[in-house]
Amino acid sequence: MSSPLSHEAPGKQVVMAGEATGPLAGVRVIELGVWVAGPAAGGILSDWGADVVKIEPPLGDPARSFQRMLGGDLPTNPVFELDNRSKRSVVVDLGTDEGRALALELIDSADVFLTNIRVSALRRAGLDPETLRARNPRLVYAIITGYGLAGAEADRPAYDIAAYWARSGLAAALTPPGGQLPFQRGGMGDHTVGMTAAAMISAALFARERTGEGDLVSTSLLRQGAYTIGFDVNVALMWGLPIRVGTRTTMGNVAINNYSAGDGRPFWIVGLEGHRHWPPLARAVGHPEWLEDERFATPAARAQNATELIALLDESFATKTLDEWAVIFDADPDFFWAPVQTVDELLGDQQFHAAGGLVEVPSEDGAWTMLATPADFDVHRSAPRYRAPLLGEHTRQVLAELGKSEDEVAALRQSGATPVLNGTESAP
Repeated sequence: MSSPLSHEAPGKQVVMAGEATGPLAGVRVIELGVWVAGPAAGGILSDWGADVVKIEPPLGDPARSFQRMLGGDLPTNPVFELDNRSKRSVVVDLGTDEGRALALELIDSADVFLTNIRVSALRRAGLDPETLRARNPRLVYAIITGYGLAGAEADRPAYDIAAYWARSGLAAALTPPGGQLPFQRGGMGDHTVGMTAAAMISAALFARERTGEGDLVSTSLLRQGAYTIGFDVNVALMWGLPIRVGTRTTMGNVAINNYSAGDGRPFWIVGLEGHRHWPPLARAVGHPEWLEDERFATPAARAQNATELIALLDESFATKTLDEWAVIFDADPDFFWAPVQTVDELLGDQQFHAAGGLVEVPSEDGAWTMLATPADFDVHRSAPRYRAPLLGEHTRQVLAELGKSEDEVAALRQSGATPVLNGTESAP
């Protein structure tokens, strides 16, 4: 792996990236990923120090279109940047014989091949698990699918809102009785499954260090969604019963519920242990007598009279602002709570900053403040090294690392296998 890496954007100064650091420094990943799930996993690995070479088609990863979809002519592409920073982009046309041969060469040089392309398409390109693992038994072949690698619908197309959100039971589990289905936020399932993929790749690399043998590792959006509501699924399996969808006016444990302060700001109380967390709540709202009130004295009584008690709590919480309640709540170490924040409020939250929630990513225009991936390493510290690549920005550089001469690079370009050598701002 060459380091430092450089960006050679036409008409811009060259950005020299920092040395690759982190627990995966020296690991080479070839990513053939589109949209979010596969690139999210690759983005995590690149944050952890891996050299992630992103193979893109001539028109680019379609996720580059998020810039137009979300912001029109805004100058940056925040969604694409999050999942693709610190990677290198190589344009390869897998529709050509030369492009397919080049992709095999790239993957032969790698520790990991990461993809979220459907297996049927991978097989047509000669990049299926059987072919690549036969060429290189040490390769960790990692694939993210919608519905798994086996079964009649294994090759069914899916985005996370279909497999992770809708089909897994997750959306239904969050729908109150008689209510409308909720919408997930963009990339929720993709980013979650990306974390699983990064973990399974790391585990396979660890195993390879002991055995010398690679592996085929896979995860799916469908299973990720089911695992997200694992409480519901395992209760159904072992008890044959559903877990009731929570509604704030019927919560049996009133200390696990959301309320609003007098200034309209919402918050959650998270008192899971009734015997421990009910007394601080009764004291906080100025009603210690409720501890002896037969309607509320026991967990069973509070559950039976929950609607009445929640209404009384609503009346109490309406008497002060959230800032005033925060002082009262924080005075008792057994009162657990959190404000319900907007994204803007999150970005102003000093604890989020202190917890390492943001990172600085180098670019030609100075450092961009971006969201950090949610893992830190104390000894093998890592950080994003540079912005997301322009389309094909590193094609020439990576081909040189494969030992390609200028004549060979020119021949590949002439054949159409690598039509973009030095990068473009966006897909043509």
